[in-house]
Amino acid sequence: MPPLPYLTVDQMREVDRAMEEDYGISLLQMMENAGRSLARVAVTRFLGGDPRARRVTALCGAGGNGGGGLVGARHLHNRGARVTVVTTRPAEDFHGAPARQLAILRNMGVPVLPADRLQSLPAADLLLDAVIGYGLSGPPRGAAAEIIRRANAHAAPILSLDVPSGLDADSGEALEPTVRAEATLTLALPKTGLRPPEARAFTGEGYLADISVPPELYAALGLTDAPAPLFFRDEILRLW
Repeated sequence: MPPLPYLTVDQMREVDRAMEEDYGISLLQMMENAGRSLARVAVTRFLGGDPRARRVTALCGAGGNGGGGLVGARHLHNRGARVTVVTTRPAEDFHGAPARQLAILRNMGVPVLPADRLQSLPAADLLLDAVIGYGLSGPPRGAAAEIIRRANAHAAPILSLDVPSGLDADSGEALEPTVRAEATLTLALPKTGLRPPEARAFTGEGYLADISVPPELYAALGLTDAPAPLFFRDEILRLW
């Protein structure tokens, strides 16, 4: 695979804006692509190719990253995993697309537990980290910080979505606390914060998922070194 460009947070925000406003690709569609890919990496990398009866706890914030984690939880539930969702906020604090994803899981009967009602995280074979995405602003606080600390102390491996929660997606600085993931599935293109060698202690293995960004969008951003088409072999690529 040829070298890939890395996106800054501002560039990724522009990608998300253009996807919806210029191309008509909804946030729900992007979440679905991200969450389905997250479930696939969970199954193939961590659950031995068979998720039936395996215990998965999805740690989800109330933003777009959390919405992707909720989609991943749904797909794993549908494939037979014993899924529990732990949220950083109560259900009434979810809005828009993440709220819709949360409602779907509740309608399916998947256990959804607000973090402030738990003394500890449930026993699990895998944790999905979808607490905070590239929109992190300052160190994690409150329930998000507590979930990250509990995840790092848990016996199960962690699979992070887009960036490990607590890692600055621009600089790669690991704020306090930051998830120490066994693997990270980043979206669209890798973020600049994933490039520094010291970030690898937090990202673990690196994977890249297709969320259906048109190559023309990257060209419009001036990313002429982005290979097109990037995902011609598969919708998930191994980065490192």
